[in-house]
Amino acid sequence: MTRNTLHAPSPNVSVLKSAEVKNQGTVISIRGSVVDVLFTQHLPAIRTLLHSGKSNHISIEVFSQLDSQRVRCIALTPTQGLARGMLVEDSGGPLMAPVGKTILSRMFDVFGNTIDREPPLNAVQWRSVHHAPPALAQRATKTQVFETGIKVIDVLMPLERGGKAGLFGGAGVGKTVLLTEMIHNMVGQHSGVSIFCGIGERCREGEELYREMKAAGVLDNMVMVFGQMNEPPGARFRVGHAALTMAEYFRDDEHRDVLLLVDNIFRFIQAGMEVSGLMGQMPARLGYQPTMGTELSQLEERIANTGSGAITSIQAVYVPADDFTDPAAVHTFSHLSAFIVLSRKRASEGLYPAIDPLQSSSKMATPSIIGQRHYELAQEIRRTLAQYGELKDIIAMLGMEQLSQEDRKIVGRARRLERFLTQPFFTTEQFTGLSGKLVSTKDALDGCERILRDEFKDIPESALYMIGGIDEAAIKEKEGKQHNKKQHQTIG
Repeated sequence: MTRNTLHAPSPNVSVLKSAEVKNQGTVISIRGSVVDVLFTQHLPAIRTLLHSGKSNHISIEVFSQLDSQRVRCIALTPTQGLARGMLVEDSGGPLMAPVGKTILSRMFDVFGNTIDREPPLNAVQWRSVHHAPPALAQRATKTQVFETGIKVIDVLMPLERGGKAGLFGGAGVGKTVLLTEMIHNMVGQHSGVSIFCGIGERCREGEELYREMKAAGVLDNMVMVFGQMNEPPGARFRVGHAALTMAEYFRDDEHRDVLLLVDNIFRFIQAGMEVSGLMGQMPARLGYQPTMGTELSQLEERIANTGSGAITSIQAVYVPADDFTDPAAVHTFSHLSAFIVLSRKRASEGLYPAIDPLQSSSKMATPSIIGQRHYELAQEIRRTLAQYGELKDIIAMLGMEQLSQEDRKIVGRARRLERFLTQPFFTTEQFTGLSGKLVSTKDALDGCERILRDEFKDIPESALYMIGGIDEAAIKEKEGKQHNKKQHQTIG
């Protein structure tokens, strides 16, 4: 920010000093992360960033004006060392985020400080993290499919370019793994920028992601922003806005498509709930903040497809106790164009990615957008899997022998479809020993169609497990036969 200075032939020192005097206040109360400040000169506006402590290392944000002289603030940094009577300096503006080409391949905290131990940034612009969403007149009305290279997503729940997709699942079912795979695939396929926003992330996950992205060679077109789990709720609450400000720069100024990955949007709601509780607001249902809908909308509505570019967002949504009626899950649902639901049952069966094809859906899956053939195939796949789900109880109680010939065929198709829709990931190669596969929508559809036409009824189900295109099944079956032959010879 530029500061106006007085230009005089022989400047008076006292005049210069008075011109540089900043609006200052005094700390009058501290309750954890809640700080009350008294201002006698000028009352700062809401969302203004204030600084205090030695070398201004404590940052607090104005959340409400109590009267004509007092403001109530939330600390964005730990308040250790802050005491009543200490001076507080008004920064004169809101929290700022760095934007520009130089931020690519870097890792930031909520204040725009680099946290990757690399040299500091040069030639960077700073913009407010608070922006209004694009007006309806600026938004693009053309609908396009965003291909991910992951079979089950592209076939059954295609994503929208400039849309918002939610990854729903409890703890430990593979949300973060699926997100990192999408980063890998999309940076390779598209010439856009990926921005990873970690809200309430574990430091271990951030460090692992940084190393994996560097090893995969995709860091050059990526920015990471983290508000870690141990940081105050105010910082976690604002990190999403900082990441969106960077995404908007690449969309509006550079005219590039942006993939914004948020892990985890529930932590944003949780941080808002903590802030609301600290501010003394009356909680709503299940202890959530009464302003949850507004806060989520202010963040989500900025993710949009405009004439200059698109921000496509994929958001991991932790579902408390796997309860999809939880207010946090319900409010998030209303903003999304695709729902990817991860199933603990499928994960326990080893069907990765553990996406539940019957619970997951997309608003893009209509004949006018994805085409008649794709739509009909997707419907037939869902129908087959649903019929298999109904037959599972009979099979468990009476066995396959009690099923009719037609029902046995349905079970065979469904089990082969389930295995074909699994896929080895690039980001899990070191754990599984299987090389990752990227599959086009056309190849995935062809494979599903051939399974539904019973072309693979004589091939064992295991040959379709963890492959890319359908043609790999025959190769895998051949390798399996050779392996069995060798085993028999060894035993003999």
